[in-house]
Amino acid sequence: MAEHAPGELLWSPPPDAWERSRMGRFLTAAAERRGRRFASYHEAWSWSVEDLEGFWGEVVDQLDVRFDDPPSAVLADASMPGARWFPDATLNYAAQALARTGDAPAIVARSQTRDELVLSHDELRDQVGRAAAGLRRLGVRRGDRVVGYLPNIPETIVAFLACAAIGAVWSSCAPEFGTRAVVDRVQQIAPTVLLVVDGYRYGDKRIARHTEVAEIRAALPSLAATVVVPYLDGVEPALAAVPDAISWGALTEQAADLHVEPVPFDYPLYVLFSSGTTGLPKAIVHGHGGIVLEHVKMLALHHDLGPGDRFFWFTTTGWMMWNYLVSGLLVGATVVLFDGDPRHPDGDTLWRLAAETRVEVFGVGAPFLIAARKAGATPGRDHDLTALRSVGSTGSPLPPEAFAWVYDAVGEDLVLASASGGTDVCTAFVGATPLTPVHAGEIPVRCLGAKVEAVDATGRPVLGERGELVITAPMPSMPVGFWNDPDGSRYRAAYFEDFPGLWRHGDWLEITPRGSCIITGRSDATLNRGGVRMGTSEFYSVVEAFEEVADSLVVHLDDPAFEAGRLLLFVRLAAGATLDDDLQRALAGAIRAELSPRHVPDEVHAVAAIPRTISGKKLEVPVKRLFEGAPIAEVANPGALQDPTALDDYAALARRR
Repeated sequence: MAEHAPGELLWSPPPDAWERSRMGRFLTAAAERRGRRFASYHEAWSWSVEDLEGFWGEVVDQLDVRFDDPPSAVLADASMPGARWFPDATLNYAAQALARTGDAPAIVARSQTRDELVLSHDELRDQVGRAAAGLRRLGVRRGDRVVGYLPNIPETIVAFLACAAIGAVWSSCAPEFGTRAVVDRVQQIAPTVLLVVDGYRYGDKRIARHTEVAEIRAALPSLAATVVVPYLDGVEPALAAVPDAISWGALTEQAADLHVEPVPFDYPLYVLFSSGTTGLPKAIVHGHGGIVLEHVKMLALHHDLGPGDRFFWFTTTGWMMWNYLVSGLLVGATVVLFDGDPRHPDGDTLWRLAAETRVEVFGVGAPFLIAARKAGATPGRDHDLTALRSVGSTGSPLPPEAFAWVYDAVGEDLVLASASGGTDVCTAFVGATPLTPVHAGEIPVRCLGAKVEAVDATGRPVLGERGELVITAPMPSMPVGFWNDPDGSRYRAAYFEDFPGLWRHGDWLEITPRGSCIITGRSDATLNRGGVRMGTSEFYSVVEAFEEVADSLVVHLDDPAFEAGRLLLFVRLAAGATLDDDLQRALAGAIRAELSPRHVPDEVHAVAAIPRTISGKKLEVPVKRLFEGAPIAEVANPGALQDPTALDDYAALARRR
């Protein structure tokens, strides 16, 4: 496979990209309507963040955002926090998501638990109408909370849209979450109805969830009803396992016309939760209007999605990317779902799915692409991916070599849409476009309407050097607030305390002179050795280039006994590899040559697993806290991890120090 240097040009848009793409046509029309001219995407971005009213007004007009009551203004107050978008307007997410009708597929769902299921747009609307009527019979009213302990299946989308139509507030947890992880989240919002599955299959493993469901129900005194989706064992066994529940079939048995309740622009749509690896997860409230506008913008313009296009992202219902995937319906796209083990029966499972369902926009977490590269996968050669025109990557930084692998092994003529954002805004701040080139290791652009800057410690913008990622102007999808935070103090402390008036996101960002972006990890996990500061993603890029290293994690400890502190490297070895002296010398040599001599680890340890959240983020800070003396029960909730035992090796090592 060819070698590619960081920053190397890997893809350029075709000459007619502005005419062919939705983004190009949108910007051309906006320029004509507003007496402007955009010579490049970056000029258009500058307009979109300086003229917020003009830009978001164009989103509403050109992308057919449906208001019941029209707004009296676009942005009545631009304060941060406290911005007021589209005052007096009413709308509903469900009305936008269900606007398309007909026999074309709205959802294509693959699962390792049951056969493929396809719902047309008309069938989806019918199911949502039935579910909304069923929830109303259970007493669900506007403002009530409904929680799904459900996998990534059509019933989950139907239940969510039914809640949105009623004006109820939705939240979901993936069934792989442990009891404590679920209760820590949903107990905060006191749900009225809980929807659950009896279990699921993950690859060839049968996983029942009867015990967890019973424990969750017992911890939620607010519940008036439980609905069980018989997913693993069929209706009768599922109902027997969840006493006093009603079945999904009973909930949806009565046909009913869909009635969608208009709600104010910032009315709560759903509650998303922070990772919850330490402390109680933040309950982040998102509004109908902000999510509709932001997701229509991102999906139609940045991903170039429209009616009939097929959109896939590998996700569970416990990650914001599920909400993002479902919003494909807002632009008329077909959403492709997958529930199960993406490595079963082999690492090509998702690529086969993309080929067989003719996916055009295919998204995964960055670790998936990194692992595929290390495994020597060649999906572009092995599968018919001719429909594919974009590969999305998020969750953690994607190293330059993984960028190059996508173009070498997946396809030469596609947009690699590496992106970074967060649950906090349920979108990306920085990403790709059909109009801009892709360079190895660089996220191509700051997204339209997102005024992203890198700033130094004083809040001064910097270019061509690493700084804190901040947002300096409001976005519609900034949270309505946190649940149970009536004065907004917790919300302000989370984002606006360090740089008053600016949203601090907690990532290191470098904006290059050509306008691309490089994310180098969390700013609270910086490796500061003798004044030389480095993001963790740079470190992983070097270490994980070794065939012997399957995965890695690095932390820096402030230790008064050592002038530069202590740098600890943990590696999960590839099958058959050993952490011998030769490998340790080779790692040290590569780090010294490619990073800096100061960042050669003081200790290297082999571990059974690298701890990650369920959404795939490495847990540097909890590991650091373990080695600073915190007990394992305080640093992370096992139910919020991909592998609940992943921290055991680290705790044992910390106890021996």
